[in-house]
Amino acid sequence: MAKKQKLTVEEHTQLGQRLACIRDELTALHVQLAIAYPRTGLEAAPARNLVKARKAVDEARRDLENALYREHPEHAATTIYYPHPEDRVGTA
Repeated sequence: MAKKQKLTVEEHTQLGQRLACIRDELTALHVQLAIAYPRTGLEAAPARNLVKARKAVDEARRDLENALYREHPEHAATTIYYPHPEDRVGTA
């Protein structure tokens, strides 16, 4: 069985930027729903689900950052999965 190729540093960097943007978008959508709907009850379910999605993205980022440090310790940096806002894909 062939060994799977790990992500390159560049692929980690691109993925980190994309996941940071996804997290930002989930946060913005959660705020929008939290303003528009009650914080409890059936109407609050979509906002709660966005919080769960954001937590799942955060867990993926953490796990991928750990993989980055294991696979490419000489190039690893916390800013790869937690980039500064000005370094994120899609920022104007």
